[in-house]
Amino acid sequence: MAAPSVTHPRVLLVEDEPAQREVLAYNLEAEGFDVTQADNGEDALLLVEEDAPDMIILDWMMPKVSGIEVCRRLKLRPETRGIPIIILSARAEEVDRVRGLETGADDYVIKPYSMVELMARARAQIRRVRPSTVGVVLEFGDIRLDAETHRVFRGDTVLKLGPTEFRLLAAFMEKAGKVWTREQLLDRVWGRDIYVDTRTVDVHVGRLRKALVANGASDPIRTVRGAGYALG
Repeated sequence: MAAPSVTHPRVLLVEDEPAQREVLAYNLEAEGFDVTQADNGEDALLLVEEDAPDMIILDWMMPKVSGIEVCRRLKLRPETRGIPIIILSARAEEVDRVRGLETGADDYVIKPYSMVELMARARAQIRRVRPSTVGVVLEFGDIRLDAETHRVFRGDTVLKLGPTEFRLLAAFMEKAGKVWTREQLLDRVWGRDIYVDTRTVDVHVGRLRKALVANGASDPIRTVRGAGYALG
């Protein structure tokens, strides 16, 4: 089976200092992240509303809306509270770290920081929300997806999936039970900048279902009328 390409995890980098933002963006892209940038909190909130990223790296001190306020607002909203947020701050006092974490930040990194350590922390957060992009083995019932070797098993049987079906299954298995709209699946599986008709999603879900039930097994994919699809 040909190794399918996996859409890169997307990070929103919010930093008002241009040189620092450039260095961070360079290192994140070298780690395989698709980076979107903002230089103030107001633009960051707009970008998240337009197209929610997989993770946000957020400077505390910023113009218009502070990083801590951006974090607070995003963690209050059900549709964005699950996005991991790493706060960067020169505030090293324990009270500041506690405030950042209590506001909802998933991690708090003090400036000046080690770029190697920051990249490790970013990978750790992505491993939690997009495990297939960092080679984690995913399991759901008797289905096992090995993201590193790009193999899928149902029980002891190796399933033959095309690249798109592999990415679809990875998305479903990363968030079992989540109802994905066709538009969300297009974004996750095909990418933001690719135009594909939403009916294409139905075609590939059909192919994935056919592969999953090939040996008489039950169909784990649920069609949610008027909404989309879910695993389980």
